[in-house]
Amino acid sequence: MPSFAYEAINTKGITVKGSIDADNIDKAQAMLKAQELIPVTVRETGALTKDLNFEIGGHPKARDYSIMCRQFVSMTQAGVSLIDALNMLSDQTENKRLQKAIREIQADVEKGESLTVSMQKQKIMPPLLCSMVEAGEASGSLDVAFDRMATHFEKDARLKAMVKKAAIYPIIVIIVAIAVVIVMLRMVIPTFADMFKDMGMDLPAITKGVIALSNFIGERWYVLIAIIVAAVIGIRAFKKSSFGEMLFAQMGLKMPLFGSLTIKTASARFARTISTLLAAGLPLVDAVGITANIMDNKLIKNALLASKDEIVQGTPLSVPLKQCGLFPPMVYQMTRIGEESGDIEGLLEKLADYYDEEVEQATAALMAAMEPMIIVVLAGIVGTLIGAVMAPMAAMYTGLDNL
Repeated sequence: MPSFAYEAINTKGITVKGSIDADNIDKAQAMLKAQELIPVTVRETGALTKDLNFEIGGHPKARDYSIMCRQFVSMTQAGVSLIDALNMLSDQTENKRLQKAIREIQADVEKGESLTVSMQKQKIMPPLLCSMVEAGEASGSLDVAFDRMATHFEKDARLKAMVKKAAIYPIIVIIVAIAVVIVMLRMVIPTFADMFKDMGMDLPAITKGVIALSNFIGERWYVLIAIIVAAVIGIRAFKKSSFGEMLFAQMGLKMPLFGSLTIKTASARFARTISTLLAAGLPLVDAVGITANIMDNKLIKNALLASKDEIVQGTPLSVPLKQCGLFPPMVYQMTRIGEESGDIEGLLEKLADYYDEEVEQATAALMAAMEPMIIVVLAGIVGTLIGAVMAPMAAMYTGLDNL
């Protein structure tokens, strides 16, 4: 079915843009009029003019949501109506997927639906944001809800950036190391292999192994690529299975260096999210359920989901947090103090700030620890290749000295 791009005016005199599918241009105009829109321009989108949805940045990131929330707060506090604010947001948003979602939300709100329901229809809108908007609409403080979410997304973006920072350096070094090894195996080793062959020497086992590897990469490189691709696909499929998901979750918490960073990151996200939701007026049970669903680690997610049942039975949150044995003592102790003092959201917010700093320090420590480890590994690999070349040459010189 053809698609038509349109520009129309709604009942409030606001210009709206979008696209609609129809059999022809007349039916497209009729559909717009049925939506109480006055068409200004309606044109069919061809292969070159159609919105191809080149999604800048792909799925919206935490920073995209943060900017959207900040802009919404600024507009509403300046007295801009909800419809106008959504229209302005759609024009200013750079991410194409988020821009399209905002336009569809605006269209639904214009039809009389609530902002919460309109947002829940969009799959890219985080459930946490939808819950906060629902609480904001119920209390009449949408600007407060969006302001809290802007802060939450900013903190979350900073947290993710610190974790990624710890992974970038070793990944780059590993890629460079692989490239160096391949160059040595294909450019350097074959030269010496030909020399050793002409000399008719009995080569050491390590030299034979390195030469065999060099020949394999040169002659059957496609087999190596197939093995790597199959391994990646197999690991990803295994990771999605129930057993694999739990295994990787356990590894993520127990791995040296990385385990501590994973736990601190989860603690910061848990404390920040629970604090934000409770401050918006959501019940503790709902807040824990929403928080559980945004956790990356399966073990932590299951522990929080299990704690919901205990909370319903009247058990304080701090008890299941302690019993699961996944969180540091400070998490459930601060939660218990907050429950006893009646200011759990305030104490959890301070706890989140504390673990944000802990994540930053853990990231710096991880990078400092990995640099010498990577150097040692690289030295071992390069040393093995050099040793494979030097071993027969040393044997040759020893033999010449014995003559």
